[in-house]
Amino acid sequence: MNKLLAALIAATFATAAFAQTPVPATEAVVKAEAKAAKANQKAVVSEMKADAKADEDVAKAESKADKKKAKAHDKAAKAHAKAADKVADADAEDKMKAEAKGDKNIAAADAKATKASVKADAKVAKEKVEAGADKAIAANKTDEVKAKGNADVKAAAAKH
Repeated sequence: MNKLLAALIAATFATAAFAQTPVPATEAVVKAEAKAAKANQKAVVSEMKADAKADEDVAKAESKADKKKAKAHDKAAKAHAKAADKVADADAEDKMKAEAKGDKNIAAADAKATKASVKADAKVAKEKVEAGADKAIAANKTDEVKAKGNADVKAAAAKH
């Protein structure tokens, strides 16, 4: 009885293993798979290049913005120093008037520096949005190439 049971179990496993053997791929399927793999690799490389370019553009925009902000704040600091010099050089009678004029000039310089900073930050934000869009488009193209490759492989397999 044990031998019979062992033989039946062995036969069941052998049949299951035989049923799962893959069908040999035809030449057309192999070619389609190779073509799809090559296209996928190209698409991935292209996507990586697009991502790198987008990141580089963002870095350039950030660098440019930092330079503009530094220049604007430098001008404001010069305006502060100039106003302080004028107040120091003014006569005792004209000191209040010089301080008022200096405060006015300082406020204008600070406003100008702030405006330049805001504009520079806005350009960086815009560049980041564009970079995100470029990356999404590149990823979409890669997905499209992969899907077309898979469809070509299925079509080749269906012919045979």
